[in-house]
Amino acid sequence: METPKTLQQAIVHFSKPENCNAFMIAARFEDGKPRCPQCGSDNVIYLEKARLFKCRTAHSRQKFSLKVGTIFEDSPLGLDKWLAAIWLIANAKNGISSYEIHRALGVTQKSAWFMLHRIRLAMQQGSLDKLSGHVEVDETFIGGKARNMHKSVLRERVKKFATPVTGATGRNQNIGKVAVMGLLERNGEVRTMVVRNVKRKSLRTEINSHVERGAMVYTDALRSYNDLNYDYIHNVINHAEKYVEGNVHTNGIENFWSLLKRTIGGTYVSVEPFHLFRYLDEQAFRFNRRKATDSDRFFEVLSMVVGKRLQFAELIGKPSCA
Repeated sequence: METPKTLQQAIVHFSKPENCNAFMIAARFEDGKPRCPQCGSDNVIYLEKARLFKCRTAHSRQKFSLKVGTIFEDSPLGLDKWLAAIWLIANAKNGISSYEIHRALGVTQKSAWFMLHRIRLAMQQGSLDKLSGHVEVDETFIGGKARNMHKSVLRERVKKFATPVTGATGRNQNIGKVAVMGLLERNGEVRTMVVRNVKRKSLRTEINSHVERGAMVYTDALRSYNDLNYDYIHNVINHAEKYVEGNVHTNGIENFWSLLKRTIGGTYVSVEPFHLFRYLDEQAFRFNRRKATDSDRFFEVLSMVVGKRLQFAELIGKPSCA
């Protein structure tokens, strides 16, 4: 199967329905045979005029598309637009906004926003394997300045999210922001998560869940990390004095925070705390595959679209009617 290498090639390639179908079949079915989502039979035919498949076994809903059972299900948009959107978001170092997708693909901004969140769902990766070896751990805060927020918004955020950290001046520098934690295995992957606050219990729970006991852990001098030496080989760098001391530093995870904040501040401008974890998944996906080619990243996202569903009601926090 011919695989596009550039965005221009991808747009031309996916303009043909047969090419879109070929990519979806390769991503969904290891043996290259489409199967009916209702009965699992591979005795299906392709209805070219309708651009649908039909199962030859007698049952309800014999006709189906390759979107069924994926993040694309129930979408009226064609696979040509979906696959182009996946290519764009998987390979844009600093992300791509819904307005850019809206202009580039000729869909409404609301549809583009929904598309991007569905693709971010596909980018989610859970792993039972724990990070090992040398692991950098750090936390940061995401959000705008408190003085720029409406009082009601600020009050709601303070109620729901992290207890702010008091700076040297005695003023709360992070009030209204959301606490985020990151763990980076050197020469390996990064994992991120939204945390309730930066207190010991919250941070230690995530470290225990994701880092193998006995690993070399590198942190800054935050007191919440003080008891890590009981289960890990704990190395501390005090940023008030220096940023590197031999092999002891958190520069790797700090680099990831820099990329994330440029993406949010420069491309997305404003991200609701309710959706923040999706943007973390997006940035972590690209970071963990930074050495891959554009086509490799694209095909990996495409291979992860199956078995995931995100409805609009769920996305905006309303109960689903389904």
